Amino acid sequence: MAEFKYVARTQEGQETTGIMNAPTQADAVQELRKKNLIILNIQAPRHGTRVMSQAVAQRRPAKAHLRKDDIVVFTRQLSTMISAGIPLLECLEILEEQATDKGFSYVLGNVVELVRGGSDLSDALSQHPRVFTKIFVNMIRAGEASGQLDIILIRLAEYQESTAALRREIRAAMTYPCVSLALITLITVFLMVYIVPQFKSIFDSMGTPDKPMELPILTKILLGVSMFMRNNFLFLLGGAVMAVVGLVMWRRSEGGRKRLDIIMLNVPIFGKLFRKVAISRFSRTFATLIRSGVPILGSLEIVAATSGNKVIEEAVLKARDNVRQGDTLALPLAASNVFPPMVTKMIAIGEKSGALENLLEKISEFYDQQVSATVKSLTSLIEPILIAVMGVMVGGIVLAIFMPIFALQSKLASGV
Repeated sequence: MAEFKYVARTQEGQETTGIMNAPTQADAVQELRKKNLIILNIQAPRHGTRVMSQAVAQRRPAKAHLRKDDIVVFTRQLSTMISAGIPLLECLEILEEQATDKGFSYVLGNVVELVRGGSDLSDALSQHPRVFTKIFVNMIRAGEASGQLDIILIRLAEYQESTAALRREIRAAMTYPCVSLALITLITVFLMVYIVPQFKSIFDSMGTPDKPMELPILTKILLGVSMFMRNNFLFLLGGAVMAVVGLVMWRRSEGGRKRLDIIMLNVPIFGKLFRKVAISRFSRTFATLIRSGVPILGSLEIVAATSGNKVIEEAVLKARDNVRQGDTLALPLAASNVFPPMVTKMIAIGEKSGALENLLEKISEFYDQQVSATVKSLTSLIEPILIAVMGVMVGGIVLAIFMPIFALQSKLASGV
């Protein structure tokens, strides 16, 4: 028999410590689970940590590429089981067995091993930063410290579900114009490279060597551009690929990322949508972290890192520095000219009244509605614009091709 020191929490949220005598650590864990205790830490003699089991290591994939929806479902299921009184370790084991994705199954297997070995859930999750974000880990850590892990998990699941819903709306708004523009571009390139050049020989045959047919200026421009694209197609294609690669590399640089984010917030039509999405994400994330017990300075750091926009990230970090020095949060946010006056004034009121998280949630709800309305209006606006662009592009090509034919037909009719 060996002695195992443990720290656990009862179903009522009270923390308890003690020593369990058992042949193995697994037996000690089993006995504690029978008592409906949530194990926070368990340590065997002369063993502070536990390595991953061979079974888990053998099924480790090369890389884990997980969908965000998998994390959302995992959080909701874990929150439901914890609220039902099922011990934490048993919850994780059940979710590991149910995981259909091999990468996620490996991650959960590793988390189970670490928790069974005495690690906190937050520390075990932090070993997989590509799967569990800073928001996720810090909220779990706050839940463990407050004894409200089930409540925090429910709040985290609701946060992820609302964020996923917003992401789906933005994806739906952007998919249609992107696909339509891609199709318009491909159709135009196909016509210019393969179809229009075939008419050049037809037009050349309509005249004589001494007197070639006089073409309209629009047709001359179209044929000139078409022949240039056909003769230099590979060069143009390579240039387009290099431009895309250069843009991606520039986007990854510090200066390029900031400049592109400024453009994104101020671009016509879509700029207002991007700004509303960013403010909604900022408000929801900040409110969720504060309500979950994460310190305000840590919350601001996490909000800045997950904002997705360099301009907003710098504004939030500057506000964090002001808060650290004892100043208010609203003033630096207002000075950044990123957040609308309504947002900064509500934050100022929240600071004074002590209800900052409530007002942040109201801001998030307001901008969620604004995003939905903007998406619907953009969808109805973009469709006729894209149809008009398609009509101008294809119609212009067709008109330029048929203008000489119409002119020749008029000459023949007048000659008759």
